[in-house]
Formats: sequence, structure tokens, C-alpha cells
Amino acid sequence: MLRERFEQEIVPQLLKELRLDNVMEVPRIEKVVVNMGVKEKDNPKVLEGAVKNLTKITGQRPVVTKAKKSISDFRLTAGDPIGCKVTLRRERAYEFLNKLFNVVLPGIRDFRGLSSSAFDGRGNYTLGVSEQLIFPEISYNEITTVQGMDITIVTTARNDQEGYALLKALGLPFKD
Repeated sequence: MLRERFEQEIVPQLLKELRLDNVMEVPRIEKVVVNMGVKEKDNPKVLEGAVKNLTKITGQRPVVTKAKKSISDFRLTAGDPIGCKVTLRRERAYEFLNKLFNVVLPGIRDFRGLSSSAFDGRGNYTLGVSEQLIFPEISYNEITTVQGMDITIVTTARNDQEGYALLKALGLPFKD
């Protein structure tokens, strides 16, 4: 649905708006990475719950991420499971973004839009979500602890202006 709209309406619009010569120069969504860190590494049920929640939210089984280094201040040893992440590409990425832009973000109480300063300089956008309960698939009775997540939208844009134009055209609700 969003992908079809992108190919039929948004690509010609971005060609004019960004003054590009070739259709292949139009920025596109490369992938969407959803990352969920776990605070309580001693409790395996918390990590298990995070994996279940991320599976329901994205429709894809996440990879459990492990610590690369040992950090004594955090009582962390190399190889400890510290979170999980999912990389969505193609159709699943567009479906997830459609749900995020049209259902999840407008459903947040007192939502006034996202900041346009969260670009990384190469056209990629990262946003943080404070709790997983804002997604309609998650019910309050099923969660073990309230956890946040980071959502990174990786684009083929060359700079932040192209990335902003792409995400604005796709429907990401910015403040300005």
C-alpha cells in the first residue's frame, strides 16, 4: 500500500522537488532497524518478553544482541545478552512504516510531531519510543516490563534535506 503509493505518486513528486535528472537518483527506504535494549540482564524473562513483543510488533523474529566488551561498572561480561533487534527490508519495512506513521505515532497522547533534527547527516532518521504499549498488537496483560525501543530508518538519501523530503512525502509527522 505505502510502497505502491511511493512508486506511483511520491517518486515523480520527489523528482521535481529535489530537481533530479534520473528516477534512480530518488532516495528510497533501504531498511528499518528496530532495536530494544534490556535493562535487567539478570532476569531472562525480561529478554524473552522483549523478543516476543518485537516479534508481534514487526512480524519478524528478532536477533538477540550480545555485549561485545566486558564493562565492570555495569556488571557486564562479553557475550551477555543485552537486547534484541530486527532489520526490516522491502515490503515489511514499508508495512511497518505505514503502521508507525498512520496508527502508532498519532495515537500517542499529546503528540505534536517529531523533531526534524534527528537526522545523522547522511539522510537516516532515528527516533526513540519510550514504551512498547503504543503499538496496537501489544496488550497490557502480556508485558513483563515496560521497555522502549529505537527505530532507525535507513535511506539512500545523500544528505539530510533529501532524507527529510523522502520521509515527509511518505507521511512521517514532523513538527515543522
